[in-house]
Amino acid sequence: MSVSQHPVALRLERQVGGATKLLATVMMLPLIDGIFPALILAGALTYPFGILETGLLIFGGSATVAVVLAEMDGSPRERMRTIALLGLVLLPAAAVEAALAPTVRNLVDMAVFQRFAGLVILTVAAKTASARVGEYLPRPAVIIGLGLIASFQPAGASVAFVSDPGLVVRGVAAAAVGVGFAMLVAALGPVLQESVDLDLFRFGSAVALGMLALSVLGLMPTEAPVALGVLCVTAVFSFDPDGSPLGDEDDDDDAAEDAGADEGGDAPPAADDEGRSSPFPVEEESRAPWL
Repeated sequence: MSVSQHPVALRLERQVGGATKLLATVMMLPLIDGIFPALILAGALTYPFGILETGLLIFGGSATVAVVLAEMDGSPRERMRTIALLGLVLLPAAAVEAALAPTVRNLVDMAVFQRFAGLVILTVAAKTASARVGEYLPRPAVIIGLGLIASFQPAGASVAFVSDPGLVVRGVAAAAVGVGFAMLVAALGPVLQESVDLDLFRFGSAVALGMLALSVLGLMPTEAPVALGVLCVTAVFSFDPDGSPLGDEDDDDDAAEDAGADEGGDAPPAADDEGRSSPFPVEEESRAPWL
């Protein structure tokens, strides 16, 4: 059942290639595009639930799940070792950006920048839901750059380094949640590969990202774990323990065709692949499903 056409991961795979490089790019992208610093400045890590939501949706997320389950080879232990090595780079990088965030906060009008931070999360949610929609949306780094320009306040500008150890700890904790989530998915890989509909999980994650954006914009209570609740519901609905692996379905189809041929009649028509695919639309330009 673990087939996926994740728009974000597909685009990155064409650029970097290789499962390990792809996973590293997916998990480091929030640091590269500036999504993680934007969430820090917007106060997303103020509450414990915000740390979990940021780690699971930004560093973990559906793209990470898709790569771990459908792209990475090797045993669960080998996958976990690879993710742990990636964490040795991800955690210090998250600590550095969290340490620099208070300094940037003195240079911008947070009321204005917070709107751009919410907008960039909505953009990521749209790109996650559909590659076709994502083609018409700017990159998150572009939105964050425009936000910095629009919110820059030269009157109160100060380039003095401001340290906040508590914020650094929360930033590292958010990154650690993402790494731990990826390792858990890798450890349960043999079970999840046969039981998880990745496309359902992807669309549910996009909805959860939308809820997180509404919290950042102040349209929903920040202390309420709405996005986390949506993600949990998504995980439940995308998990089907009675689902059979894709290979078993193919074997059943082959057996049915052989039986029809042995009886002397015409082989029964093969089941339409679209009948077993995800109910959500998949872009025709994408390559064949992963597995």
